[in-house]
Amino acid sequence: MAELRWNPLLKDWHMIASNRQNRPQMPKDYCPFCPSFGNVPDYEVMEYDNDFPALTQNPSEPDPVGNEFFKVAPNYGKCEVILYSPGHTITMPQLSDSHMRKLVDLWCERFSKMAEDKKIKYVFPFENRGDVVGVTMPHPHGQMYGYPFIPKRIQVEAESAKEYYSKNGKCLFCEMLNQEKKAKSRIIFENEFYTVYQPFYTDYPYGVYLIPNRHVAYLTELTDAEKDALGITVRDTVGMLDSLFDDRFPYMMCMYSAPVNAGDYEKDFHYHIKFFPPMRSAEKQKFNASSETGAWANCNPTCPEETSKELRAAYQRYLQNRPAQNQ
Repeated sequence: MAELRWNPLLKDWHMIASNRQNRPQMPKDYCPFCPSFGNVPDYEVMEYDNDFPALTQNPSEPDPVGNEFFKVAPNYGKCEVILYSPGHTITMPQLSDSHMRKLVDLWCERFSKMAEDKKIKYVFPFENRGDVVGVTMPHPHGQMYGYPFIPKRIQVEAESAKEYYSKNGKCLFCEMLNQEKKAKSRIIFENEFYTVYQPFYTDYPYGVYLIPNRHVAYLTELTDAEKDALGITVRDTVGMLDSLFDDRFPYMMCMYSAPVNAGDYEKDFHYHIKFFPPMRSAEKQKFNASSETGAWANCNPTCPEETSKELRAAYQRYLQNRPAQNQ
């Protein structure tokens, strides 16, 4: 069973993908993303079609369980795996500047390709890292989904941005960045093209945003220099998190461009990346329990102004110890 089901309370589509429940357990010493096992060719970075996609461009008809009230729709869309490196145990902070640029170019290429499909309304690159967030394949990789709808969280943020622009004549994200730069206390690090900071309202103890200093609505609108810097800034953000507790830090990295094939968002939506690291200390996980999950009432058990100090110190440790090829 693989289909979309409409939630009338949230006015949102939910993906039902029971085919993913039957994913096989990989043999202990086998990795489908390592060229040495023959499943993929030699590569530096590579797109790999998901073997068990929640969304597909050739969907079957939904099961006959819907009616006029319980709406169903085909699970149309695209699910891809983005392979970062052929090295099975390599981490992103070990990748060179030039390698990271290749990864950024692949993100852009696959984003553009998905957006060509007029049925796709939102393209979402992301990465899940670590056992804590359910990763079963340690080989360095991310994913990219193309949805036939605008997911609720993005829809709410896009509507807020449009409303703010309509009232104030400027980008909401740009104004948030300006306010954070004025406050200074939550800025982690910045360069010519990007700023990494903990937002005023962050809901995760070490959750950070990465945002271009220049207003762009889409990843694909970045200049060559901005693409070079994006790879380096993403890598150095991961290195900072790894330096926090001197361990490979788990996170969910989410990349937000404006919706595609769904109207004009050029002036009011601002491309950005959010990191959601589910740890509140080296040993303790931050769980999204009843308040967060049942009421969407987020609670951060730490103070962003204080955790920002920890992250700034972690970033300095990372700079002192990063591999020579990354400098």
